[in-house]
Amino acid sequence: MRYGTTCNSKTAVKAEGRGPRAEGRPKVEVRNGDGVDWPVEDLTAPMVLREEPGKGFSSNLGERTARFGEAIIRFAKKIPQSPANNRLIGQLVGAGTSIGANYSEADDSITTKEFKQKIGICRKESKETMFLLRMIATAEEGLKPEARTLWQEAKELNLIFGSIWRK
Repeated sequence: MRYGTTCNSKTAVKAEGRGPRAEGRPKVEVRNGDGVDWPVEDLTAPMVLREEPGKGFSSNLGERTARFGEAIIRFAKKIPQSPANNRLIGQLVGAGTSIGANYSEADDSITTKEFKQKIGICRKESKETMFLLRMIATAEEGLKPEARTLWQEAKELNLIFGSIWRK
């Protein structure tokens, strides 16, 4: 039985047989990436996505991806409108917000195969978000520090989803 409810044996759900929702879901370690072509001075920018300075991100990945999507939307509103930028803005908002949407679907998946597929999509979308942030930083030099901060979070999410996907 799930959640302490009572029901007949035909409607009972066994949590241990669900695959991705089973207790044995792998723990994820977050590591910083390397080999990035960003200027060193941008690496000292404060992380605007943190709930409390010095405490890091929430361990709830669903909440973390939702906050990242919100930050992407706020960032996209700051980008000046132009034919080139409009295309980048649309793609950035689509990729940045779909990370959380796909993680939500992965979290509610029934089978391990479905879980792994959705986590793979999260990984691809985070990689695409990193690319688009780099293009926006090139197009709009004034937004480079904030783009760098968001790029770093997208990189961390990419590493997390890559670790989950490989297990």
